[in-house]
Amino acid sequence: MRAKKKLVVFTGAGMSAESGIPTFRGSDGLWEGHRVEDVATPEAFERNPELVYEFYNERRRNIFQAEPNAGHLALVAAERDWDIEVITQNVDNLHERAGSKRVLHLHGRIDQARSMEGPELIVDLEGDLNMGSLLPDGRRLRPHIVWFGELVPAITEAQKIVRGAEAMLVVGSSLQVYPAAGLVYELPMGRPLVLVDPGKVGNVRVGFHHVQKGGSEGIPEGLEYLRGILEGAG
Repeated sequence: MRAKKKLVVFTGAGMSAESGIPTFRGSDGLWEGHRVEDVATPEAFERNPELVYEFYNERRRNIFQAEPNAGHLALVAAERDWDIEVITQNVDNLHERAGSKRVLHLHGRIDQARSMEGPELIVDLEGDLNMGSLLPDGRRLRPHIVWFGELVPAITEAQKIVRGAEAMLVVGSSLQVYPAAGLVYELPMGRPLVLVDPGKVGNVRVGFHHVQKGGSEGIPEGLEYLRGILEGAG
């Protein structure tokens, strides 16, 4: 049997937007009426943890009500033909709920929390977080989210995945948030890169192909393009 081609799929907020999850960061720079500095930084959590808890509790409730869209399902179906690893900037669990087998979350997951003192200790959440959310040993819990100003621990693993891929599909990302946006430059030169996004894009990198559609329509088209390129190359 012929080995499956290794494909890395990198997804951003546009991937989840088709499931009704807003991108949160508005044109005015606010996140649902809040300044980023007030709800998405370590300093904000120290200053007003109640506000930060409630901000993420509300986002978590909205995400739990959302369902995977046709784009998520198209990636799952593609696992029949491709060896796929998903790297996502999104903090929802829609890829997992759709059935994707290998998903790396760069910016954490909203359905999880972690210890303030031991960031490696991560627990699953079923309800809200609040000031009384503690581990059995008394350690306080915070959202398992990479906030602005914090390091992205998973970036090293993501870079390794991209370097080992034979092709890359980017869906719904503006490629403006670093270090995640720099992952496209980890793909070895000469290997095909497809960007699926309904908006106009700049010169992402030499030789990329732009499918100017949303994920639901654009993912199957992007996969078909990649199949033609890779099969044509033997």
